[in-house]
Amino acid sequence: MTRTPDSVVRSFIDQHRPAFLADLADWLRIPSVSADPGRAGDVRRSAEWLAAKLRDTGFPVTEVWETDGLPAVFAEWPSGDPDAPTVLVYGHHDVQPAAREDGWATDPFEPTVVGGRLYARGAADDKGQVFFHTLGVRAHLAATGRTAPAVNLKLLIEGEEESGSPHFADLVRREAGRLAADVVIISDTGMWSETTPTVCTGMRGLADAQIDLYGPDTDIHSGSFGGAVPNPATVAAELAAGLHDADHRVAVPGFYDGVVELTDRERALFAELPFDEAAWLRTAKSYGTRGEAGYSTLERIWARPTAEVNGIWGGYTGPGGKTIVPASAHLKLSFRLVAGQEVEKIREAVRAWVADRVPEGVRYELVFPGATRPCLTPLDHPALQSTVRAMGRAFEQKILFTREGGSGPAADLQDVLGAPVLFLGISVPSDGWHSVDEKVELDLLAKGVETAAYLWADLAENWRPGGERA
Repeated sequence: MTRTPDSVVRSFIDQHRPAFLADLADWLRIPSVSADPGRAGDVRRSAEWLAAKLRDTGFPVTEVWETDGLPAVFAEWPSGDPDAPTVLVYGHHDVQPAAREDGWATDPFEPTVVGGRLYARGAADDKGQVFFHTLGVRAHLAATGRTAPAVNLKLLIEGEEESGSPHFADLVRREAGRLAADVVIISDTGMWSETTPTVCTGMRGLADAQIDLYGPDTDIHSGSFGGAVPNPATVAAELAAGLHDADHRVAVPGFYDGVVELTDRERALFAELPFDEAAWLRTAKSYGTRGEAGYSTLERIWARPTAEVNGIWGGYTGPGGKTIVPASAHLKLSFRLVAGQEVEKIREAVRAWVADRVPEGVRYELVFPGATRPCLTPLDHPALQSTVRAMGRAFEQKILFTREGGSGPAADLQDVLGAPVLFLGISVPSDGWHSVDEKVELDLLAKGVETAAYLWADLAENWRPGGERA
């Protein structure tokens, strides 16, 4: 296949950039705050706006999908080529709350361009990164002369991601047939920095737990009864203290069963990143590093499972003293999971660990409010290699690799659809997700457009469903 000169793609993007940004600004003006029930109509208006714009872009199928909460948007553009891979792009159109009085320099829902940056709530998270696909596919068609993408292209743009995606898994299961894909691309992520473009290869999962411990039926006098009955606050402290061993490994038996270990190559790739630990600590507002022995800071937050005490409380916390044995105490825990760990097995291990450590005379309740599975794409996966090549063409430099320490709905797509998950994002840490003065770098947004323009042809040329190379 003859490759279209990159200058043709860039010229097309430059020509259509003003109209693209004007459309994006119109979308950003819609305050689609999913967490605010009073904005439910705006979230719907955002979905309808996007569906109409995708129709204008050329997608022959655009639909607003209802959920038990707020609507999502689905679009589909078949390739017409019988052997073309099918790609599903995921993003979200809802945004975090924002108001001028929070400290914004400008109105968060009146997009403002200053010094090559577009400021608005949702500019980076996630409307800007969803919207670059509209101009990207048009540039792809213009450069290749095609009338339909080189891949079967589908989009699923959620409306409740900023509220924890409470109905997303049910939606994916309900529409699994129409969402079927050979690969999922998440455009709700970012890069290392403005000068270091990267591709994310995985996200950790998450399992939450709460332990409620009950001792005496009421608070009782510590002089009359202390030292002779179990104290639930002491048990809570013992559980928290026993969560890790001396090497800061999670001490729950069976916790590490199945963990996919880092390879030497992955560790070397992480080490290529220009990581400044002192600067990272300043961002973390912390004063020292600590974690599992034998691993670097990046390895700990991206590729190792963890356990954290998120909260511990019980007994008297008011002014002065109150000499009691409290009636109850409580712990909130969270476990970040990596590839190879199964949520239910982790829950079983935690149940056994708690049962073994809570003494007679203390009753307890252990609940697991929610969970997200981890996802990881192998470095040699052909679709990942296509993404790296496309991004390398756009940025004209070597693309490095990261992972994400947090969690998201990507695992729901991976689990239900049985497809690998890739990440394509151009946001950078300074974009201020969830903060005041959220922005997107306009030149990086154009690089996202350009990457998408190259990606579909590269996938079609170098990969076939099932994973074999063309």
